[in-house]
Amino acid sequence: MGASFIDRLGGAILFPFFTLYVTAHFNVGMRHAGIIFAIFAVSNQIGSFIGGGLTDKIGRKSMVIFGIVSSGLTSIWMGYIDDLQVFYLAAAVSGLLDAAGGPAQQAMVADLLPEKQRADGYGIWRVLSNLAVTFGPAIGALVAGINFRLLFIGDALTSFITALIVYRVLPETKPEGDKDRPAETFGKTFLGYFRVLRDRPYIAFAVIGILANTVYIQMNSTLAVYMRDSHGFPIQYLGYILSMNAAMVVVFQFWITRITSKHPPLIMMALGTALYAIGFGMYGFIHGIWLFALAMVILTIGEMIVIPVSQALVAKFAPEDMRGRYMAVYGFAWGVPFAVGPLLAGILMDQYNPDWVWYACGILGSIAALGYLALQRRAKHRFNHESAVESQPA
Repeated sequence: MGASFIDRLGGAILFPFFTLYVTAHFNVGMRHAGIIFAIFAVSNQIGSFIGGGLTDKIGRKSMVIFGIVSSGLTSIWMGYIDDLQVFYLAAAVSGLLDAAGGPAQQAMVADLLPEKQRADGYGIWRVLSNLAVTFGPAIGALVAGINFRLLFIGDALTSFITALIVYRVLPETKPEGDKDRPAETFGKTFLGYFRVLRDRPYIAFAVIGILANTVYIQMNSTLAVYMRDSHGFPIQYLGYILSMNAAMVVVFQFWITRITSKHPPLIMMALGTALYAIGFGMYGFIHGIWLFALAMVILTIGEMIVIPVSQALVAKFAPEDMRGRYMAVYGFAWGVPFAVGPLLAGILMDQYNPDWVWYACGILGSIAALGYLALQRRAKHRFNHESAVESQPA
């Protein structure tokens, strides 16, 4: 987690200023920045697919180091590109290589922690990520004031420091498996994805996740433009409520996780997603910054329930020898919303009533909540009525 915080800090230093850099450095509009994000999202899913198989085949530690070092090298490369077409290529390569280590990181957390502590572990990850977001943009603003290129160099340095810590401190955590069974070939490893796709409850879980996450990502993509254009709020107001969101996660995540760990995980997923529906849906009906802040409080509580529980559930669904591939498939539950969610919201805002973005969020969130409840009835025998995220006493 300490190494992960350093890596996330580097990303938080760069990411808030990435769009500003692209539009200013290449003298282009937001459409080109959107193309870069779409390229990154697609290549990210391909990289996650490949990385998930390699995680189960060759191990966690080597894939984590590969992904982190590759991310640092491509970050430096992107900082020195002056041609937009080459930058598109760099975005594709960066998304592909960076995502290759993602399933390994998630699988390593599941390997290191017993089942009863996994939600707490993923909760710690969430808190540290939000701490990185708290400090990173402030550091990035100072660095950008000197030279934007230093943002990319800073991101690379934190990646290399993280890789060194992982190499020197962490063991390989890949389970040994049955020593009497012959080792899988690379071909059989990737054919194992068909086994994941035949796990119908798990695929249903991932599809419902696509709906829930399509709602969630509107917070970091559409909300800023809606607050500015439809309500005339100054951009500082968005900063205030997003900072409140991060602070709530830091202060309350452990407490929320301890409460949710005592209940069936899919029921908790339904509850958290219902709070998404309420919080995001409110934006289509309310006026005034205080009501916007209240809506943010509601959806943040949902976020603190959903994200750690969902990560622990993926580990619960996955057989021990297939965690990397299960993690990679669940990556689509984030990749698809990231690729199409902002685009669909943009069409609604540009061509129809912008309030319909939030009406749609309320509808999708409600459908997802009902979906988790239906899945609970189908999958409860698989989990024996036990929480996949039960925590040990403090």
